Amino acid sequence: MISQSVTVPADGAELAGDLAVPASARGVVLFAHGSGSSRLSPRNRAVAAQLRTAGLGTLLIDLLTAREERRDASTGEHRFDIPLLARRLVAAIDWLGDRSDTRNLPVALFGASTGAGAALAAAAERPDRVLTVVSRGGRPDLAGDALDAVRAPVLLIVGGRDHEVLRLNQEAARRLHAPHTLHVVPGATHLFEEPGALEQVADAARRWCDDRLKAAAELSTGAGGVRGCGIPRAHSRV
Repeated sequence: MISQSVTVPADGAELAGDLAVPASARGVVLFAHGSGSSRLSPRNRAVAAQLRTAGLGTLLIDLLTAREERRDASTGEHRFDIPLLARRLVAAIDWLGDRSDTRNLPVALFGASTGAGAALAAAAERPDRVLTVVSRGGRPDLAGDALDAVRAPVLLIVGGRDHEVLRLNQEAARRLHAPHTLHVVPGATHLFEEPGALEQVADAARRWCDDRLKAAAELSTGAGGVRGCGIPRAHSRV
């Protein structure tokens, strides 16, 4: 396992990150946290640890600089700036593509809350690099028109008691042209703080990513791979 603190240049900023790449990694998951959170989010770090046991690398980054975080804490001007957050995620995707240890690994995006909207917008910008998108308690509606352009398969995980976010996810799912699944965790609220709820999120994300990787590997042995990454182009619903 290679684990290190990194700095990701993105959109004129320097973003702090934590990169972990297991030996013989099959892919790398880039995390996009929600408003008021950071790469130190205990929920995202718990999910990341579970994904690494499945042979996936993880990159958790702060989408805002320390100065921007301080300003946002008082003004709230950045937390819903989805175009800004998406540009920085795209830069992080490209950064992973420039590294010798991750350039050949398909990228999965894991977005939480507002980070899910940014992740979907970034996936629409990099269809040949993004294998899949996973949303945890996300706001896919914030992706706007980019939602219609997403081609990567999407897993939407929502708490059964997170009623408003569940409604927004159901509406967003109807707009997706890519394969997608809405996974509801019974009894869970927005932060999945109930006993066992976050473990269900991590397990669903791990199984989803594993299935997407297996499908991509099968495709790469044929003629349907994309740029050598074995990323299938998605058109049908599931």
